[in-house]
Amino acid sequence: MSKEGRCDSEPVHNGSPPATLSARLGQIHQSWLDTLTPFCAARWATTLQLLLVYMIRVYTLQGWYVGTYALGVYLLSQFIAFLSPKVDPALLDEDEYPSLPTRQNEEFRPFIRRLPEFKFWHSATNAILVAMVCTCFDAFNVIAYWPVLVGYFIMLVYITMKRQIMHMIRYRYLPFTHGKMTYQERTSRLRAFMKGTG
Repeated sequence: MSKEGRCDSEPVHNGSPPATLSARLGQIHQSWLDTLTPFCAARWATTLQLLLVYMIRVYTLQGWYVGTYALGVYLLSQFIAFLSPKVDPALLDEDEYPSLPTRQNEEFRPFIRRLPEFKFWHSATNAILVAMVCTCFDAFNVIAYWPVLVGYFIMLVYITMKRQIMHMIRYRYLPFTHGKMTYQERTSRLRAFMKGTG
């Protein structure tokens, strides 16, 4: 025993609470997410395979159509948020809207999404997993006439995507970077052009 009246083998706490199991599991989960971040194609391929397994399960079980409709509506809303800019130009004045540069001396402003790609993937994967778990319980199997739900969903996709495309055309933005020339590609093409003319 020491002078303070405690055993020397007892741990000393510095006022911070010990790590709980949920905090530790959260750290492990975040570590896995951080590891998966650079592998965009592999992440989406896995999510699409998971969605295919879910659709096959619903087809073979012949049920859970309302849950599938809800999953489809949720994924559509996430996709629209992924396509939308972080700051909606419809809510801003013309002077406040950060438009693309029209002159060489103007500042470049990249497209910033309302929902980043990684968060979109994470929420979509979680939603598919939750829907998959729901197919294990008969309580979530609400009886519905599935052709009506499919018709509603197709109509919803058409109306929502039409409105989003009109928004893109009106405010002149493109949310995809695939196919756009990068700075390095532009520089290498310019150097090749200068060598050819020089």
